[in-house]
Amino acid sequence: MTATERFFCADAARSRNDPLAGSAPPGTAWVLIERQHGWPASGFNGLALDPRIKTLVSRTAQQAQARILLIRRPGSRPSDGGNHWAVLRHDAHGALLQEWGTWHHDVDLAQIAPALEAGGKPGLPPVILVCAHGLRDACCAVRGRPVGQALSALWPDLVWECSHVGGDRFAPNVVVVPDGVYYGGLDALASITVVEEHLADRIRADYLRGYTDLTPPQQAAVSAVLKQFGPAGRNDHAVRSTVRHDRGWLIQIVSRPPHPRALEVEVSPHSTPARQLTCRGPANNSAIEYRVTSIRTLT
Repeated sequence: MTATERFFCADAARSRNDPLAGSAPPGTAWVLIERQHGWPASGFNGLALDPRIKTLVSRTAQQAQARILLIRRPGSRPSDGGNHWAVLRHDAHGALLQEWGTWHHDVDLAQIAPALEAGGKPGLPPVILVCAHGLRDACCAVRGRPVGQALSALWPDLVWECSHVGGDRFAPNVVVVPDGVYYGGLDALASITVVEEHLADRIRADYLRGYTDLTPPQQAAVSAVLKQFGPAGRNDHAVRSTVRHDRGWLIQIVSRPPHPRALEVEVSPHSTPARQLTCRGPANNSAIEYRVTSIRTLT
């Protein structure tokens, strides 16, 4: 690349063939706050809100280990009924809970605090988030916005653009919540297939970064099982045990038919050479990649 050429982290990641599996950040709770315009590079932290409300939301979200994301409808389409906020949770028993409200003034966002403590309602359709946070990373805007518009044309009530979700080099990133499923490296056409299959509870390995309720090695193990044995439902696999050894991890996975009942997957970590990982990254950094070295069926 010459000095005059602009660096795009997603292009670099694709040219290196950076693996997606095992790259989803952990989390089982999310706070969504609609703001159609003006996303600072730091997202919610950079908003000019009443300091007392901002502190309340931040503190309560931190206590609940919830991630705060800004959202807006793709394109220029405003949402109906004012700005929305939501609390979404994937609880320890696998229940998918949501609580939604609206806000017109900063003080209205105080409703988020009791919603985080209450849990939410089950049975609501999932939310499809497409990272399009251009001030955070150029690739998220350049690659994310076309994907958001393509998905919104088919599922207008489910799809939102969102602020930074992590892993800029894997843009476009699509996150389904509260399912807690990360997809990356998509384009408009692939994103339609991936979301269509996801909504039918058929998760494929092709663009899967991981499930957010699993550790990165566990994510890589489940992705490898899906790649070898074919698509499966979100809850068709469960991690029974994870044992660390000198080369990595031995992870036992139990599955529903038609996949094998019990599998042992060996995963090893590898540190990459230092490289620029984001468009705006100030320095080169190393990343940990998770490679599956074996999959064994247990009797």
